[in-house]
Amino acid sequence: MPGGSAFGFDPDPDNPGWHIWGPREDAHFNALYDPVRVQPEGPGRSRVRCVPQQLLTSVNGNVHGGALLGFIDISLFAGVHAMGHENAGRGLTLDLSTQFIGPARWNVALDAVVELSRETGRLMFLRGMVEQEGAPVASFLGTIRKVS
Repeated sequence: MPGGSAFGFDPDPDNPGWHIWGPREDAHFNALYDPVRVQPEGPGRSRVRCVPQQLLTSVNGNVHGGALLGFIDISLFAGVHAMGHENAGRGLTLDLSTQFIGPARWNVALDAVVELSRETGRLMFLRGMVEQEGAPVASFLGTIRKVS
C-alpha cells in the first residue's frame, strides 16, 4: 500500500484545500459513500463531505437514517485524520450518539463538521453536526479508541 497506509488521504485535484479519504481498496462499506472528501478547518476541527446516492435512500425518498449513521461513523475517522491523526482509520468506534434533526436529500452534498472535544492516551471524544445546504440534519457525539 502506498505510504504504508490502508487509507488514502490524497489531495482532491478538482477541489483545492480538500482531500479524498478512504480505504485504498473498494471492497469495503466505505465505498457506498465514495468519494469522501475532507477539509481541515483549524485546530481540532474538520469538514467531511459526501454526496449520497439513491442507493442510500429509504422508501420516503430521503437518505436512510442508517446511511446517515454510517456517514457519521466514517466522518469521525476521516475528520480526525484531517486533524493530523494519521492512524485513526484503524481505530474503533466505542460509542456513537446521534440526534436526527431533519431530512437529508440524496444527490446533494452532505457535510459533517467534526470537532475534537478531548483526547487521552487511548481515546478521542468527538462531537459534530451534519448539515445539508446549511440546514442541520443531525448532531452527534462519538468516542474512538485509538490503536496502539
